[in-house]
Formats: sequence, structure tokens, C-alpha cells
Amino acid sequence: MEVFADFLAGIDNLSHRERMEEVLTWVGDTFLALVPKIGWNQPMFTDHDTYIIGFSIAKQHLAVAPERAGMIRFKTDIDNAGYDQTNLLLRIRWEKPVDYSLLKKMIEFNIADKADCATFWRK
Repeated sequence: MEVFADFLAGIDNLSHRERMEEVLTWVGDTFLALVPKIGWNQPMFTDHDTYIIGFSIAKQHLAVAPERAGMIRFKTDIDNAGYDQTNLLLRIRWEKPVDYSLLKKMIEFNIADKADCATFWRK
């Protein structure tokens, strides 16, 4: 995924860079119709020019942002996975595994829920 090359190269911690690359590659390989892009200096995926999911990094975690609707819909699943969460994102600590089945459900929900969305963000 060349679109993310500069972003990934800017991650100094090699294990964090590898984890982020693994997640981004998984999303791209699993959801071939999604468009990878950099927006607001963060990697994200869109569908028909509407936001589906985005990612960011911090010292202690990888953050996943499925928009508020996704956070509400999957609050219990996020809790059960042992991830911290805010109103807009969940945090996967670097030492914890990525729950790809949860990530898949979140992305599938956003794709279906935003199928007729004509804006980048939900209104």
C-alpha cells in the first residue's frame, strides 16, 4: 500500500510500525473495494468518498476510529475485547492482540450503514 508508505516510514518504533502496517494491509486485503488514503495526516479507508475507518498511533496504543455510530454499536464488543474507548475511538495497546473479527464487524457495519451516505462524515 504505497499510499501509506510515508506515514509508516515516520513511525520510529519498529514494532509499532510493523503492527500498523499489518493492520492496514489486513484492511486493504480484506476489503478490496475500500480506498486507502491519508487524511488529516492519518491513514484511513473510504468507500464512494465517505469515511469508513481511520487509524492513528500514540506512544501506548494504536487507535481505531469508526465514527461515533460505530463506537455506540460495538461498545460491548469493545469492552469484551479489553480495549479502552472514548466517544470516537478505541485504543489497542501495543502489547495486546488485534481483534480482527471485531475490526471486520465494524468495517462491515460502516460500509452497510453508509451505503447511501453522500457526505464524508455522517450527519
